[in-house]
Amino acid sequence: MHTSTINIDVHLNNDKVPQEITWSAADSTADMHQKAKAMMLAFWDGADKSALRIDLWTKDMMVDEMADFFYQTFMGMADSYDRATHNHELVGDMKKFAKDFIKKFKDQQLKENKAN
Repeated sequence: MHTSTINIDVHLNNDKVPQEITWSAADSTADMHQKAKAMMLAFWDGADKSALRIDLWTKDMMVDEMADFFYQTFMGMADSYDRATHNHELVGDMKKFAKDFIKKFKDQQLKENKAN
């Protein structure tokens, strides 16, 4: 059996706020650590029937980047759910939510920019 390892390093400041997130994967073609401004990691605990999550972001993560990150994560979750279940109706609902989310965010940004 082959084992693949993913390493995540989170560099914290004195207040334990993430300053830098880097990651590497044993089977990746990249030979250096990759930088990230944010991460979401989820595990399913089958015994407890619960999701265990780690969500981190650095101080450099901008609000518009966070909105894009969530939008892309929602879309990716929908694609994963589609591959796992083939429930196209629910996948469509998930993708509609993601599109509504990013549109509402962008509309709010435009409104705020006009007010300033």
